[in-house]
Amino acid sequence: MAERRRARAVAALAAVLLVLTGCASIPDRGPVERGDDVSSEVPSEVVYTPSGPVADSSQEKILRDFLAAGTGPQDNYAVARQFLAGGFADDWDPRASVTVRPGDGATTRVGEADLEYAFLTSATVDQGGHYVPSTSDVPTTLAYSFVREDGQWRISEAPDGTVLSPATFQSVFRAHAVYFYDPTFTYLVPDERWFLARSSTSTRIASALLAGPSAWLQGAVVSAFPDGTQLSLTAITVVDGTARVDLTSDALSATDDARARMQAQLLASFSTLSTVTAVELSVESAPLDVPDLGRAAPLRDPAVDARPLVLAQGELGFASRSALAPLDGLSATVAALSPTSVEVSADLTRAAVGTAGGSALVTADGRSLLVDPRPGLVAPSLDGAGWLWSVPADDARSVTAWSPDGRPQVVASTLPVGDRVVSFRVSRDGTRALVLLDDDGASRLLVVALLRDSRQVPTALGPPLELAAPTGSPVDATWADQLTVATLTTADDTTRATLSEVGGAAVTAGRPGDDASAIAGGTGLARLQVLSGDGAVLEPRGSTWQGTGVTADLLATQR
Repeated sequence: MAERRRARAVAALAAVLLVLTGCASIPDRGPVERGDDVSSEVPSEVVYTPSGPVADSSQEKILRDFLAAGTGPQDNYAVARQFLAGGFADDWDPRASVTVRPGDGATTRVGEADLEYAFLTSATVDQGGHYVPSTSDVPTTLAYSFVREDGQWRISEAPDGTVLSPATFQSVFRAHAVYFYDPTFTYLVPDERWFLARSSTSTRIASALLAGPSAWLQGAVVSAFPDGTQLSLTAITVVDGTARVDLTSDALSATDDARARMQAQLLASFSTLSTVTAVELSVESAPLDVPDLGRAAPLRDPAVDARPLVLAQGELGFASRSALAPLDGLSATVAALSPTSVEVSADLTRAAVGTAGGSALVTADGRSLLVDPRPGLVAPSLDGAGWLWSVPADDARSVTAWSPDGRPQVVASTLPVGDRVVSFRVSRDGTRALVLLDDDGASRLLVVALLRDSRQVPTALGPPLELAAPTGSPVDATWADQLTVATLTTADDTTRATLSEVGGAAVTAGRPGDDASAIAGGTGLARLQVLSGDGAVLEPRGSTWQGTGVTADLLATQR
């Protein structure tokens, strides 16, 4: 039940994490405008039923109404196809992509039967459901040609795909996390996709899962399904909450453990569907025996202590209003290093400590090892295998991972040259890292996959996935959960918090104060914590940030 509630929370956040401005219509003239980039509004559930062509419409009106008809996917966009010429209607592919258009666009006549439509883009979604925020202020220009049929204008040439305002995109599409595994099969790792609402969603999710992870995640995650496995039927049926998934014969090569993991992988991927509570597997209509994973069940969004983890009065520990509980074996050793940052392992036996002299590894038996003495390092981060990740702020290409016994491993970096690194944080599943960059005072937010060899030794960063970045100068960033990162930035002398989905958009998370300096994630969005300039630890409550009653010299992170 806890995972079901968590899945619903993710689905709700996915609905929020969109740019919610603009409308379904477009003007005939005027400049290209940009709407707001981040919003916290949530429109109500809407079903669009667009109208077909109006007799004797001009080319401009036909174009305007055609674009508006992109809100109606019913019957394979039957209404939108009414605006197309007979020889073109069947060739147009509305599912090829979605372009999200905040603000207004403008049409320009470029020929007697030709129009161009220009607009600023906030994001695009490809046929595989991958959401890519726009990083350019250059308008997108689409070309349309027209022809007369039976005395009426119809579109004879148009780009594939649809153009939607953010509000209509939110109503027509929904976010779903497709899950893969870390290489040790300990954790489930989300790979967010966007699919049409009310349109065979379970089948789309299963097909995306069987097709493999997004390009940026490849090499960092694995699937339990044998290579080549596909759905043997065109659709998945759901009966009394059980999704019946029939696979091709490739699935027969899976071991008992793999079959159990296949089922767990599918069930996690269906977690945003309220209609699915169980999964049954079959191969070419023959039931597949699936054993129980038991204690080997994978973790999703691993839980951490809800209390703030802080350094206060010379001790490192979990704090409440009335007391601080020191971490046995770590507290005194960490405090003696005069740390500038602390990240503690999930089992509380190891810490990555940033100091004035470099990055140090501290263990619960009281040992401390300065592993990286390079100057100007950002706060080091741990992964689940005990590797400490360290990178200089002024050299994003110089990433080093240090083994639990202090051996260095140079990691090939794909991070951009020239930007200053502000934060480098490894996800709790150990497959990804979020990277907050300072690009001449502007914030850039990336997530990269962590690639390893067959012995699980780190070797390289994968290609960066750029997230929807908040406005303002970067201060700090953290994982809010496995699908969302939280960022602190400053603009107009005010500190702002922003939530950005990995594979989605961004939403404002309020103003925790004018001088907040650090942010730490817990389990879920409500467990975020911020350290203010006067040492108060704040947490989100409703639409505001309020004090926890804890004061500290440093806010630490528990993996």
